[in-house]
Amino acid sequence: MNSVTDSGAGCPAIILVEPQLGENIGMAARAMANFGLSELRLVAPRDGWPNPAAVAAAAGATALLDKAKVYPSTAAAVADLHCVLATSARSRGQMKRVLAPDAAMADLALRSRAGQGTGILFGRERTGLENDDISLCDALVTFPVDPAFASLNLAQAVLLVGYEWTRASRGLALPFEANPATPPASRASLIGLFEHLEAELEAAAFYPPDKKPVMARNMRDMFHRMGPTEQDVRTWRGAIRALAELRRTRKA
Repeated sequence: MNSVTDSGAGCPAIILVEPQLGENIGMAARAMANFGLSELRLVAPRDGWPNPAAVAAAAGATALLDKAKVYPSTAAAVADLHCVLATSARSRGQMKRVLAPDAAMADLALRSRAGQGTGILFGRERTGLENDDISLCDALVTFPVDPAFASLNLAQAVLLVGYEWTRASRGLALPFEANPATPPASRASLIGLFEHLEAELEAAAFYPPDKKPVMARNMRDMFHRMGPTEQDVRTWRGAIRALAELRRTRKA
């Protein structure tokens, strides 16, 4: 079996139970593709399958739709799996463990590494999962949303689960980083900046009597908190020089 660090390998099956709109299936597939979830299972989609509306909404994630498997019942869709979780926005009155998405996906990642088949159930757009669906599952997954508005659409729920799956299975390596910065400013560069700035401020009568030592130290601390680079120091010194020259020109 491939390692779960490979995109899509060993990942949980995303199981949509009686989805109503093809658009929602397509958007769920798009959310899956964002996080390397590659196995889509559909239980009795209302409008049949395949569905052109799903293709239009998938925004390029059509390979997932092409490979999607259709099942007549939830029991059939989960029959080959070892662990199944059910997503729900409310307590269902069943003696089930209730997990946050991060804990749930961490558990599934461990099971996947052990070679177990796993899956996550998502319910109907309007009514969610029925109790009979949930009775087939090992635990509930719920999201820490505002109780005053706990409803998530299908694609949002899949997206949240996918994000947590990626965190649990392979970490969150960003696709790009900030442009490389110039090296941190040396002490000599910073001291030169401080002396330049303080001299010009003194020439402009900025410091109140007997306040220069305290104010100068406070300003130095400001720059230290910024963590300036060599380029930052050059930019600041250029700005100070330009202001000083303008002041001298006006005096002349």
